[in-house]
Amino acid sequence: MLVKVLEFFKNLPPKKCMHCGKEMDEQHECYGNICSDCLGSAYRQ
Repeated sequence: MLVKVLEFFKNLPPKKCMHCGKEMDEQHECYGNICSDCLGSAYRQ
């Protein structure tokens, strides 16, 4: 049985940053996996 697309996205677990492990407040469908804090520190180094 196929799951409705909206139900699939609603049931995804929260995204976590690959560097620090913090939950990200973003859409789960987006491709980014690094939080803005870690992205900012990467550019400052």
